[in-house]
Amino acid sequence: MLNIYVGNLPFIATDAELQEAFSAHGTVNAATVITDRETGRPRGFGFVEMENDTEGEAAIEALNGSDMGGRTLVVNKARPKR
Repeated sequence: MLNIYVGNLPFIATDAELQEAFSAHGTVNAATVITDRETGRPRGFGFVEMENDTEGEAAIEALNGSDMGGRTLVVNKARPKR
């Protein structure tokens, strides 16, 4: 399983849109846009968990630098939680 960080998301992006973008490259277990606890508004980044490392690497390669809602995505392997 591969956990992927997705940065510079449009502030109107949803979990479903994030999942749809990555599912073109393989099986997505979870896609989450991170929201502010107080306002509930998206913070501009999220995480995608993909079933297969090979598919995850292909998604990173394909989507890093691509456009979503007028913003250039930053996509890479997520760092482990501290």
